[in-house]
Amino acid sequence: MPPPPTRESASANAAAPSAAGIEPDAAPAHAAESRRSNAGPLAPLRALNLRTAPPLLVYLVAGASGFASIAETFWVRERLGLSAADLLALSAWLTVPWTLKMVFGHLVDTVPVFGSRRRVYVLGGALLHAAAYLALAAAAAGRTGPLPVEAVYVAASLAAVVGLVIQDSVADALTTEVVDRTGPDGAPRDPATVQAELGDVQVLGRVFTMGGAFAVAGAGGWAAQALPVEAVFLLAAAIPLPSLLAVALLREDETAAAAEEAPAARPDPRILGGGTAFAAALLALGVLDPPFAPEIGLALSLGVLLWLLRLTVAGVPRETRIAMAAAAAVIFAFRAAPPPGPGLQWWQIDVLGYDQAFFGVLAQIGTGLAIAGSLLLGGRIVRWPLGAVLAWLAVLGAAFTLPTIGMLFGLHHWTESAFGFGARTIGLVDTVLSAPLAQLGMIPMLTLIALHAPPGRQATWFALVASLMNLALQAGAVLSRGLNALFPVERGEYAQLPALVVSATLAGLALTLAAVALLGRRMRPGPAPP
Repeated sequence: MPPPPTRESASANAAAPSAAGIEPDAAPAHAAESRRSNAGPLAPLRALNLRTAPPLLVYLVAGASGFASIAETFWVRERLGLSAADLLALSAWLTVPWTLKMVFGHLVDTVPVFGSRRRVYVLGGALLHAAAYLALAAAAAGRTGPLPVEAVYVAASLAAVVGLVIQDSVADALTTEVVDRTGPDGAPRDPATVQAELGDVQVLGRVFTMGGAFAVAGAGGWAAQALPVEAVFLLAAAIPLPSLLAVALLREDETAAAAEEAPAARPDPRILGGGTAFAAALLALGVLDPPFAPEIGLALSLGVLLWLLRLTVAGVPRETRIAMAAAAAVIFAFRAAPPPGPGLQWWQIDVLGYDQAFFGVLAQIGTGLAIAGSLLLGGRIVRWPLGAVLAWLAVLGAAFTLPTIGMLFGLHHWTESAFGFGARTIGLVDTVLSAPLAQLGMIPMLTLIALHAPPGRQATWFALVASLMNLALQAGAVLSRGLNALFPVERGEYAQLPALVVSATLAGLALTLAAVALLGRRMRPGPAPP
């Protein structure tokens, strides 16, 4: 994709902001002080209005899309013949649509459907999302005809993710358009104010995403326990309804004005054609399943994204490019922390006795505290050095894994005999301590992406950088697959689980701290060129 003509002007208007999501060096001291004074608790709530409502409603749907996850976990465990390795491989492939987000984002930017570059895409994504859960309901009811239930499950899971990606591409673009870069008189607005307002919108985006999860967490656990799984999937098919409200509220003429009336860009064949070939290659890897298919897919995805990003940032000043690349690498390392895999949840079910309702309670408490943490700290965290933020989050995250590790070695038996409380109380306390950390690392990253989004290419730009960050999750899944091969865990066989969880925790911590140590100083751009 050729560098957009407005990229340098966008960077200039941003006054060469720090890629770490903190005050730009060149910003006046009084502007930085003004942002600090306006960053009190709950300050992001001031950005709530009808203009910001459409992207926030789409994010609400994204958060609520996990309504059926508890029922799905138990259904897959009890009814489908998929092993832990199969599920880890599937989780890696389900991140592929997110890595292809640049294709969807480019279509949103450049290919109007019935004259719309926003509404129609949200509507189509919502309908695809709903259809996926109708297919899952049919699979759970045994109404798949000659198709294997496992095949319908995989196809419906992919369709649901694609529907979410399409909606998310539009919402991301809208979050950059709802903040004006110029005043009513046409003069550029204070860059510090623009960055602060973009940060507030990103905080609200995380809050609405988590709010959707919070709204359905307890209900999802109750429904999984009280209703047939096919009924839960039918209820999940209604989750995209807020996206339909977003379609009704969205005013595309206002978003065009917010984008400085940039002319509609023509589709870039390097993105559409390359993205299509890229998707075909990943599909071939999935069908043929050669040795190390997830690893090959990860390397291919990373190479394609870096090439497209290099084309996209060609017009950005060199110092800013270096700072943005360093920040992206550190965030990638932070998000690539490997999860233990499904074996830990199986152990919690089989050994600790966690049931559907208790998982729902944990999810609801955790999400509620994550919302509170974002509202109370999000307005300030976008002004702190990103390296320090991620390093502390990694350290605290590892520390808060200790209760779970302790229970793997029998801690809950000791606390129950000595103090009268056991596994469930420890699980609740662990959730209370760790939940406020959730999403905080995302907020400065998303603010940075929004700040540099060029007019007319918002969805493409946001999707490219966000796809790289989501690719980190696929890297984490690949690392987790390797750890699960080294420390195999199957249903009912948990002897290797302590070593697996400890290894995954230490690997995630080491990745982040090493990246911050190596690249932390490069995350702040040097003086702006004359």
